[in-house]
Amino acid sequence: MMGTFESREGGGAAIALDDIEISILRSLAVQLLELIGPGEPEPAADADPLAVLFASDGPTEPPSDPALARLFPEAYGAGPDAREGMPGAEERELRARSAEFRRFTENDLRTRKREDALAVVHSLNGLTPDGDGAAVLELTGELPLRWLGALNDLRLTIAARLEITEDDESAALFRLPDDDPRKPMVMAYLWLGGLQESLIETL
Repeated sequence: MMGTFESREGGGAAIALDDIEISILRSLAVQLLELIGPGEPEPAADADPLAVLFASDGPTEPPSDPALARLFPEAYGAGPDAREGMPGAEERELRARSAEFRRFTENDLRTRKREDALAVVHSLNGLTPDGDGAAVLELTGELPLRWLGALNDLRLTIAARLEITEDDESAALFRLPDDDPRKPMVMAYLWLGGLQESLIETL
């Protein structure tokens, strides 16, 4: 899996993907959709946008799943570890502010992440491999940013499953023997990182 994104004449980005790469990317994006879960029902077309905003009743507690907690982090206090040693009143204030922020933003954030993952699935579904089993994916318009969002979310999800932190990418993971059950996930993590980096550079 060595393909990287390159600039496309006229704007956007393009990459050649083989059947296996297409299958892996589609599978990962579908799994991400399943993890994020179903969306909220669309408001009526004649609904007052301000009323819809203040009627929002999203979750107030962080997700218990570590991968979802990585995708939907706390807005204030950076999680329980950062609150150690805080005075009780200050910690309660941070919890209350985080809960309120999550209530009004998490549903919209879930919708955006879901749309990013769906954009990946739909663009892969539209690929037609040639006789050698490869196809060129061209991303134009908003698709490059959709792909960037989805690639980032996939890497965050895999990092959570592998217990890789932002500060320490656990170098030992990258020297795993081939028979280690985590090896395929590590390889996917590294591959997605290369795709993400090349897409950023292209844009």
